[in-house]
Amino acid sequence: MDTPTDAIRFQARLLRPASPRSATWSFFVLPKEASAPLPSRGMTTVEGRLGGHAFKATLEPDGSGSHWLKVTRAMREAAGVGVGDTVAVEVWPAQEQLEAKVPPDLRKALAADPAAKAAWSRITLIARRDWVQWITTAKKAETREKRIANACSMLATGKREVCCFDRSGIYSKAFSAPEAAE
Repeated sequence: MDTPTDAIRFQARLLRPASPRSATWSFFVLPKEASAPLPSRGMTTVEGRLGGHAFKATLEPDGSGSHWLKVTRAMREAAGVGVGDTVAVEVWPAQEQLEAKVPPDLRKALAADPAAKAAWSRITLIARRDWVQWITTAKKAETREKRIANACSMLATGKREVCCFDRSGIYSKAFSAPEAAE
């Protein structure tokens, strides 16, 4: 993986999430000036290097105009860094977006609705990611269930995108980076 000349370079401290306590992953928040050149305040797929180790991942919005990255144990070990370490990071927008992981309850609902499932297969990766994010940001189980039912209904009738969805979380306060453990 060649590093493009316009790669965004910065230092980041790897943090352990406060919850769940058993988490094997860590994370870091991009400095605002590193996040600013990216194409979206919402989720965006990047390629990069963590401590010199190449990766491809999707940055999450932090709700404050920047992004955060979940760093798996495998990524951390490949880079030879540990939680609490400050590491050199390089990122640049990926040529192709990563597919969103479809939660089991949404997958089941789509399987039960052939029209919605067909529409799902025709929409863009970014639109799918927005639908998944809209559903998974519900704070209550009943809200999530309603959103899944509404999503299937809207998809089945030809709606391709979630209306009025704040991808960045800046206005809705729907997104934030994980809380760091002490």
